[in-house]
Amino acid sequence: MAYSIRRAAQTDIPRLLELLTQVDMVHHRGRPDLFRGPATKYSAAELEGLLRDGARAVFVCTEEDSRVLGHAFCEFRQITDSAVLAPVRTLYIDDICVDEACRGRGVGKALYERVLAFARETGCHNVTLNVWAFNEGALRFYESCGMKPQKIGMETVL
Repeated sequence: MAYSIRRAAQTDIPRLLELLTQVDMVHHRGRPDLFRGPATKYSAAELEGLLRDGARAVFVCTEEDSRVLGHAFCEFRQITDSAVLAPVRTLYIDDICVDEACRGRGVGKALYERVLAFARETGCHNVTLNVWAFNEGALRFYESCGMKPQKIGMETVL
């Protein structure tokens, strides 16, 4: 299957909201103590602003019929004024989602490859993301893409 990866447009916002709800539900099922359940982390108005924000990039993967099958929300992060950390430019993947009905068909890999290319094109040192420990499918996917743990967050639930 040939996919097309492009920057998200305002007309994609309703579909982005659907996918963001799917992401939230994965998190809710894994950690209902932390995630409320069907919600999105951005409103339609916030997405409009985000799509115009030059420090961010949102990519969507589509089929020939233009239906959005997945997305990748990215933002640039730059270490500055640190006595300890090197001043590197990072492309942080804030959110990546493939529609539940399309998983296992290469959509996520296509999105991830585009994000890597974009990071190289824009002079980034690395690509990072956070993944919840309970999300074993996502962990396996990112490892299959060659990602390795950078740091590990720990907790004690009281």
